[in-house]
Amino acid sequence: MRPFLSCLFFSLTFALYFHGAYGAAVSFINETCTRIASNDPNVNFTFCVTTLQVAMKNNSLGSLEGLGLATMNLMKTNVSGIIFQIKNLLNQQGLEPYHRNCLLDCHDLYLDSVDALDVASQSFGSKRYFDANIQVSAVMDASTTCEDGFSEKEGEVSPLTSMNNVMFQLCAIALSITNMFE
Repeated sequence: MRPFLSCLFFSLTFALYFHGAYGAAVSFINETCTRIASNDPNVNFTFCVTTLQVAMKNNSLGSLEGLGLATMNLMKTNVSGIIFQIKNLLNQQGLEPYHRNCLLDCHDLYLDSVDALDVASQSFGSKRYFDANIQVSAVMDASTTCEDGFSEKEGEVSPLTSMNNVMFQLCAIALSITNMFE
């Protein structure tokens, strides 16, 4: 009977600790997103909370530094997904030349973003926040430049709009977090 009580006590203690840690993490994320969304009209509060919850869950980091790095890792994953989507679109038959050229431009922009995010993560980890911001800003510009390329021709619709918008908001979140250290 004694081992059962010990096991029960340990289980309850662990559950209460985990619940408290989770509650603190949720509160930390909400506070961070409130601060970010109130300072940047480009960031949707709900998107921020969801993003940082995913970032924290995947990386188990409960600090602002951890959230910054985790957000950049999430951005890398999204860039890879966008590149994959662009390759799939380029493989479709019957693409109009203008549409194909826009996709190729987007592909190049996002390939450059992979390197920019590597440098941004290294800079952020080394507390070179200004350098990190420059690189994240380049990725943010890639998302808008990609989108703008399609809109230059009347009637052309970007198949990457939602992905570009997500990337733009991820960049805005990363920039906001980085700016909290300057």
